[in-house]
Amino acid sequence: MAEEPAAEIQLLRSLKVKLIEILSADADFVLQHADSRFLLSVHGYQQVKACHFPSEKVTDLLDLIIQRGPEAARGLLKLLNEHALQETFPMLCFIKDLDINTVSSGIIKRKRETPDLQEIIPSKQICKKGSCLVQEKQLMTVARTIGRSWREIGRLALEISTVKIEQIEEDNSIHVERVFAMLRYWSTCQREKATAANLHSLLSQGDWALPPESIDFLLELK
Repeated sequence: MAEEPAAEIQLLRSLKVKLIEILSADADFVLQHADSRFLLSVHGYQQVKACHFPSEKVTDLLDLIIQRGPEAARGLLKLLNEHALQETFPMLCFIKDLDINTVSSGIIKRKRETPDLQEIIPSKQICKKGSCLVQEKQLMTVARTIGRSWREIGRLALEISTVKIEQIEEDNSIHVERVFAMLRYWSTCQREKATAANLHSLLSQGDWALPPESIDFLLELK
């Protein structure tokens, strides 16, 4: 009979899909922090760094850490709970509700009584017209409507630095993936201000304004 995986491994596996979705907004940031805590081998670091797409980097990073065992998995969970990661990825707030210190005993607890894990993530909140945090599905829809002016929109409308835009361009070879990565980066940086209504407002102004019919869905009630 196969031995049951350690609690840290089970927890990380259960969070894997959500972590890929969240951390892909800045995969290199996560990779550097994980490497600075020696959560990866030298070979593992090079393997993840060589990945072309952010989601691929995060997937490989998580898989390699899971393969390294409970200690590495526990180290990553603690890293995700640190201020630098929480500030960069606001949607990691649910990690604060997990009592990481009890994981090694095989008991995974919440620090307080909370709803289902999915319910405590801001993007899933029920909200008024356009006032909820923009969702990735919406960002991808918007990304498909933005053409060659995406860099101008990034700099002027979303106030993203040229350096970051160049990094996004280098990391993503497909146009729509570049635009999507830029919009997701904006969403991550804006945190609670990254509402559908706010994005609609920013993309409706100036010379870069998008056609109303292509972004008015952001104001629709869900």
